[in-house]
Order: sequence, then structure tokens, then C-alpha cells
Amino acid sequence: CKSLVKAFVKCCGYLFLASLAFVYFAKAFAGAYMKSSITQIERRFDIPSSLIGVIDGSFEMGNLLIIAFVSYFGAKLHRPRLIGIGCLIMAVGSFLVALPHFFQGLYKYETSVSHKAAVNSTETILPCLSNHSMTDADDTLDCEKAAGSPMWIYVFLGNMLRGIGETPVMPLGISYLDDFSREENTPFYLACIHTVGILGPMFGFMLGSFLSKIYVDTGFVNLDTITITYKDSRWVGAWWLGFIVTGTVVLLSSIPFFFLPKSLPKQGQEQEEIQSKSTELATKTEQEQFLPEETQEKVKFQEMAKDFIPSLKRLFRNRIYSLIILASLVIVNGFIGLITFKPKYIEQVYGQSATKAIFLIGILNLPAVALGFITGGFLLKRFKLGIVGAARVAISASLGSFCLLAVQIFVQCENAEVAGLSMSYQRVPQVSYNPQTLLSQCNGHCFCSVKHWDPVCAYNGMTYASPCLAGCQTSTGMGKEMVFHNCTCINEAGLAANASAVLGQCPRKDDCDIKFKIYMALSVIGSYISACGGTPGYIVLLRSIQPDLKSLALGMQTLIVRTLGGIPPPIYFGALIDRTCLKWGTKHCGGRGACRLYNANAFRLTYLGMITGLYFLANTVWGYLYYSIVKRQKKIALKNQSKENGQESNAVTNGHANINIADIDDMGTECTI
Repeated sequence: CKSLVKAFVKCCGYLFLASLAFVYFAKAFAGAYMKSSITQIERRFDIPSSLIGVIDGSFEMGNLLIIAFVSYFGAKLHRPRLIGIGCLIMAVGSFLVALPHFFQGLYKYETSVSHKAAVNSTETILPCLSNHSMTDADDTLDCEKAAGSPMWIYVFLGNMLRGIGETPVMPLGISYLDDFSREENTPFYLACIHTVGILGPMFGFMLGSFLSKIYVDTGFVNLDTITITYKDSRWVGAWWLGFIVTGTVVLLSSIPFFFLPKSLPKQGQEQEEIQSKSTELATKTEQEQFLPEETQEKVKFQEMAKDFIPSLKRLFRNRIYSLIILASLVIVNGFIGLITFKPKYIEQVYGQSATKAIFLIGILNLPAVALGFITGGFLLKRFKLGIVGAARVAISASLGSFCLLAVQIFVQCENAEVAGLSMSYQRVPQVSYNPQTLLSQCNGHCFCSVKHWDPVCAYNGMTYASPCLAGCQTSTGMGKEMVFHNCTCINEAGLAANASAVLGQCPRKDDCDIKFKIYMALSVIGSYISACGGTPGYIVLLRSIQPDLKSLALGMQTLIVRTLGGIPPPIYFGALIDRTCLKWGTKHCGGRGACRLYNANAFRLTYLGMITGLYFLANTVWGYLYYSIVKRQKKIALKNQSKENGQESNAVTNGHANINIADIDDMGTECTI
């Protein structure tokens, strides 16, 4: 029986370890997919970047909503079941995010009437001679059928549920693991869990890249009638399918936790000891077992409540701890803003598709970050670095990543050349456009709708906002193969003998691809160097606080950084990025939709300028932090040396008093007798 019990306990321990590793993978998988779908959600619901920032920050809002309750009550309840319940809530949140797709109807992207060719016709008179009033009537009919409530609320609430469900995984899972594992085994188990967890973001971004190429309503529409490709700014991928996949994975990860015991004995602990302790407890009466424990817990709680405010004062009077919190807060603000809008930045500044941007982040940047964390831990162990050495590695990594980030500002491509929107079109003096209406003499007779974004690329390398605004008279072909001819604006420009245009924006110049490769190389190297300082920075935090305040210090760091570093950045980054928009989309029922075209130079300066500024501020704080650490270490060394000298003097003088007075900065006057 004893051998069976030991085997069962061992199996339960390994089952919990495997289950916790799988949960870490599942939650990272779902979180990374949410980040990769930000652009698709923004386009599908026709919302600005500032609002998509609020949706993205709802995960942290949900997490912070119950973290205090979970941390306090979780340890007293059935921890594995709480983790399982949390996973169920995460799965429900993922399914709720995907729910609007089934209520919202088919996706209708902005397009012009010129795409509606007559059946059995090889050439259609389009778009100048088309009846645009019919289009407006159709839009009015669609608006009457459209849902009146903003469906993005479901995405907001679903993401908040994901944050609520994720809360018990880390604190309760790690504490449960540490309770039953040997001290020498805990670091190895944690390394295994985090190694598996690192794979989650990679798979999440790869899934996002794959699904962004699949049309949002695939299986419900004839794809031959779709006139846009995944490279178009109006394209929306099958974003909802990924949340069903991630929700299913998280749901499966919850199952093992409902079959685990409330607690497990310590590894290596003899079963006889457990049995003897249980026998002693059984001999006591129920009142004897209950009342002393209640009194003891009450005393402990009163003592903890009474000591809470003084402990907070002690904690924040620690200058090094306060500086670490400030540096972490600034860095997290920059990092969250960077990772949230990086796919959009790559798409708008370098002309790459959202699919390619998401794939490259998942396959290049994330492995570099994982390797950087491993390298930082290896340096600490290999050279046995103390707090000063760890701080030196952390600030060196921060400075290195800052320098590479500053260089990225100068790696730029020219703005996309769009007639009437891009300033580069001034090189064509023959045609003048009203920047508010995009109308000119060459398209004034067409009575074009200026609210639609339906770009076409002319053979002169210029993009026009729509075939009508290009003055195109006729078209041939259907779907993505449609070609427009006799475009009066292209003729008047006099830049090409062929006055024709095809669907989609014109590609960037050849040198833009080279600059994009340089940017990605700098980005990957910077990600690696920045991650090298992650582990040393965490060690500086742990070694700069008193042991009795360690739990409180880590809890306050999590609370402050996640509140002020996780929620605001997507909102204010998105609001400032919206200011660089050149052409806003239009909803079917009126009103401003998602941005279709940004000023690439303004986007670059706003996005990288903010991140660089935050990293510069963080490096300034780190510099002062390093100075404070070195200064404290010198004071400690002088104090220890003074004590040693005092002991030696006492030994030599054989009882004669020896008074030594030393004045040290910030120490006051130290008297050793």
C-alpha cells in the first residue's frame, strides 16, 4: 500500500507539472494570437487605433480586477481546481471574442460600383458613366439591416474574461509546485515550464499569420467575386477562427486540474511521518483543533493588517526599489506600445502585408527574446555576478537596445504615392488636386464619391483612391483581374502612354525591401540585447529588498507595472498614431471607420520617437539606479572594513579602549569603540 501511495503521489506531481506547463503554453498562445489579430479586429469593426488600444488593455483590467482576491483566498482553497476554473473562464472569453462574427453578417468592404460588371459582358462603361445614386440607395438599405449596437463590446468583454481567467495560473500554480517539490528541483521545474511557455507566442503569431491570409467570410461567399487581396488595407482575415482554436486549447488544458488533490506531500517526505501527524490530529477533539487555529489565524491577520502600512513605508523608502519600479514602469510602457502596433508599423512604413509582418515577428523577434533571457541567466551563473555585476549587465543591455532603436528611426521608405494625398505627387505639375475632396479637372465630370477607398495602381506608378477618381472610363475582366482603361487623370499626367490601372495600391520602390531587411535585422538584434538584461534586472530587484518584504515588493511591482504599464500604452499610442492618418475609411451607415492610409514619415517619427523617448528616460533612471547601487555597496564595504579594523585593534590593545571616528558621506559619524 505504501508503494502504491508513493507511486500515486509521484504521478500526481508529474501530472501537475505537465499540466501547468501546458497551461503556460495555452495562455501565451492565446495572448500572442490576440496581439497578432489587433489589425484584423480594427478593420472588421471599423474602429480607430485608440479604441483598439482600449480593447487590448481590457486583458490587464480583468487581471487586476481580482488579483488581490485570488492571491489572498486562493492559497486557502483547492488550488488546482481554481486554476482549472480560471482556464474555463479564459476559454469562455476566447469564444466570446469570436461571437460577433456569427451575429454581424458578411463583411462588406469599401468598394465602388465599377466592380459590378454586367453578366456576359467583356467590357463595361465604368465608372464615370455609372449611376452613383443607386449605390447610395443600396447603402441605405444595408444600414437599415445593420446591427445597431457596436459589436466590438463583445471583444472587449471577452478579452477581459481572458484576463480574469489567467489570474490564478501563475501565483497558485507556482506556489503549489514549490510546496511539493524539493528545493533543488524547483528551479529545474520552473525552467521546464517557462521553456514550454516560450513556444506559445511563436505558435500564436504563426497562427495569426496563417489565418490573416484566409478571407473572413470564407465558406460563405464566392471568393472569385472578392476584388481585394490580403495585401490590401481593407482585407480582413479569418480572425474569429483563431479565437475558437485558442479557446479550445485553453479548454483542454483545464481538464487535468479537476482530478488533482488539494495538496501533495513534499518530495522525499516519508509516508510514516504524514501518517503519524494525521493520527495525532485525529486524537484531538474538534473544538481543540478549531479554536486554537482560529485564534492563531486571527492574531496573525491582525498583526499583518497592523504591519501593512509600516511595511509599505519601509518598502518605498528603499530608494533602489523605488528606482527599479520606475525604470520597469517606463520600459514596459515602451515595450507594450512597440509590440501592439509593430505589425501596423511594418505594413504602413515598409509596404509589407500584415500577414508577413506577423509571421516575421513570431519567427524572428520572439526566439531572439527567448535566447536573450537564457543568455542573461547564463552570464549571471557563469561569472557568479553579484548585485553590482547584475546591474552592470542590465544597464549595458538597456543602453545597447536603446542605441539600435535610435538607429531604426533613420531607416525609412518614402511615402506611398497616392494622388491628392501624398506630397510626392507635386512632381506632376500638370494635375492639381483638392486635398479635401481629391477632385480635379480630370475627374470632375465623373461625379465621384470621395468617401470610398478603392485604390487602383496606374502604370505610371501612382496610386489613385478609386477608379472613378482616376477618371477611368471602361473596365475589362472581373474580380481581382479587373483592369481599368481610358483613365483621364493618367492621360493628363503625361507620364505613361498606357492610361490603364489595376486594382490595389502600387508597390513600393525596390530599395524599400532592402531597407526593410535592415530594419528587421536591427529589430532582432535589439530584441536579443534587450532581453539579455531581463534576468539580471530581476535579480537586482530581489537582492535589493529585505527578505521579510520580498513578497510584498513583488506584489506591489506587479500591481503598479500592470496597472500603469499594461493598460495606458495601447490607448495613448493608438490615439497619437491616429493623428498621422491621411485617409479614413467610411462605415456603411456613415461615420469614420478604420484608417486606410497613414503618413509613413509621421507614423515612423511618432511611433519610434515615443518608444525611443521612453527608453531614453528608462536608461536615465537605470544610470541613477546603478550609481545608487554602487554607492550603497561602497558604504557597506567601508562599514564592514571599519568593523574588522575595530576588532583587530581590540585584539592588539589587550583591553585598552580604542576610539576610531570615520566620516563617510551619507553615513553620518560612525564611532567604533
